[in-house]
Amino acid sequence: MLTQPYRWRLSAGFVAHLWKAATQQHHRALGPTIARLVPAEAIVFDVGAHAGQYTKLFARAAPQGRVYAFEPGSYARTLLRVAIWVRRLRNVTIVPIALGDAEGVAVLNIPVKRSGSFGFGLSHLGAPADRWTEIEQELVAQTTLDAAVAALGLDRLDFVKADIEGWEMRLLRGASDSLARLRPRLLLELSAEHLRRAGDHAEDAFDWLAARAYRPFTMDAGHRLNALAAPRDGDIWFLPADDPAIAGLC
Repeated sequence: MLTQPYRWRLSAGFVAHLWKAATQQHHRALGPTIARLVPAEAIVFDVGAHAGQYTKLFARAAPQGRVYAFEPGSYARTLLRVAIWVRRLRNVTIVPIALGDAEGVAVLNIPVKRSGSFGFGLSHLGAPADRWTEIEQELVAQTTLDAAVAALGLDRLDFVKADIEGWEMRLLRGASDSLARLRPRLLLELSAEHLRRAGDHAEDAFDWLAARAYRPFTMDAGHRLNALAAPRDGDIWFLPADDPAIAGLC
């Protein structure tokens, strides 16, 4: 069902999501690594910001910089705005748009759980996921990362995180100029299943970035980056091959 943008209404699911967004900090273990990879004056793109768990980490790591939180879903943005306001994060700009490989209008699929609450963190572009018996859909604006960089007039981009449920390869295709010119560090959540839903494969992302002199890493329990020899699912850190940070984090 194609829905209108979310309008605030009180429900148990919304209150639970709001409480978590405002009071909890997920991914806390990544904080030290993010602090070492994100300079204090950094420009960060948090793509698929959802309720802002990564946004909060980036905002603390770059107090003199700016975090652009890209979130096309109106329900997630409602939570994100509250989380940013509660934490008084004045260096965060919320951008209500999706990033992909083309400019235009797209359909965002929003899973609905059996309880009736939105599985907003699993919202995705492309074909609706088969695992959900009910999905609501929202029309959203889409542009490319390169177009966003140009529109914002940026001459630097230090870090890009993307958790967009299989749309990561589309994001990369729309970011070729920025990756070549600005060389941001990347954190991508990659899933072969989700990428297939968008018509892509995990190997595509690894090969595409390798051709642009990016090296893939995973992070171990000791917060060290380990070089990957082959594509795999998970949270993958891609750093420019000549990045001086590699020696200190591996």
